[in-house]
Amino acid sequence: MCTESRQDASVDWGELVKVEEGKYSIAELVDWFRKKVLVVNSEYQRGGRLWPPAAKSYFIDTILKDFPFPKVYFHEKVEKETKTPRREIVDGQQRIGTIVDFVDGKITLGKNAREFQGLKFAQLTEDQQEAFYSYTVSVDVIRNADRSEILQMFRRMNAYTLPLNAPEKRHSEFFGEFKDWVNTILDEYGSVLIDWGVFTSRQIVRMADAEFIADVALALEEGIVSTSPSKLLSLYKKYDENFPTRTTWNDEVIGALNAVLTDLSPLQGSYLTKPHVFHSLVCALIHNHSGLPNATAATGLIPIGAYYNDRESALISLKRLAVAHEEKDTAEFAEYVKAASEGGNRTTQRVERIKWLCAALRGQFA
Repeated sequence: MCTESRQDASVDWGELVKVEEGKYSIAELVDWFRKKVLVVNSEYQRGGRLWPPAAKSYFIDTILKDFPFPKVYFHEKVEKETKTPRREIVDGQQRIGTIVDFVDGKITLGKNAREFQGLKFAQLTEDQQEAFYSYTVSVDVIRNADRSEILQMFRRMNAYTLPLNAPEKRHSEFFGEFKDWVNTILDEYGSVLIDWGVFTSRQIVRMADAEFIADVALALEEGIVSTSPSKLLSLYKKYDENFPTRTTWNDEVIGALNAVLTDLSPLQGSYLTKPHVFHSLVCALIHNHSGLPNATAATGLIPIGAYYNDRESALISLKRLAVAHEEKDTAEFAEYVKAASEGGNRTTQRVERIKWLCAALRGQFA
């Protein structure tokens, strides 16, 4: 299964430091790790705790589904006595360690692995095990470098990357239950945010979709409130290790998104799919169905136990709001148009939008 490093992909620094790109199978990497040809160098180990079980399960599922993950970096030295190579993991220790632990039977896949839930490596079929072993990992091997040169290399690499925005920082810092829930929702329903034009592909790459789901979770937690990076960060922190409301919130969000997909599809492409309005629409669906904290007092509308009263009446009413927003028609829906056109996510604007959208879902403008 060995795949030789590609010499034409190498980059030389003077006559000493060399970086060569290679692709190695998981079978090779596990074998090297067991033989201590590939080892962990604690000097490069990031601070903080190790990945929790949910993060490990999600990562293994990524491999089982043959999705790529970012390349890892090894520092290769030649042992003077034996003249054999010794590779240190510079970046990717959690990933390589998780792979080895899974093969060694130390990891049982969780529910975020879907069809593989509850399985250990030995319980996979022979074909699945073979596919896992054959999965190729992209590796940059650094040769002829000391520690200061390696650190300089990463410093220079990072100098040309975009700074992490708030949602990217949250997803790089946390690996627990809340992040796993956000990822699971997006795996199943993230396409609606693209297909409906809520976000562009570029926005999705920078994790606008993750921020959207976290913002809906904020409504489930606190009701109709202004959003902010600090509030969303607090959710990741609060529910990182223990997420007791996960099942309830999961049902609420999935139910609302299913209602959008199956019952409200004629609204695709309308002004209801502007990000701030679509967020309010999802919140309105949830409040109509089950209620959001303090939303009854804010909107004057009690939950009705359903997403809408009558589908056709709801569609007519929602289309009227969308057209009024698009045409800036303030004759009948002035308060809604003002709250929707300003595009803000302050409490007052959200309350106004959700109030009108809840009423529209109940067919009050048909």
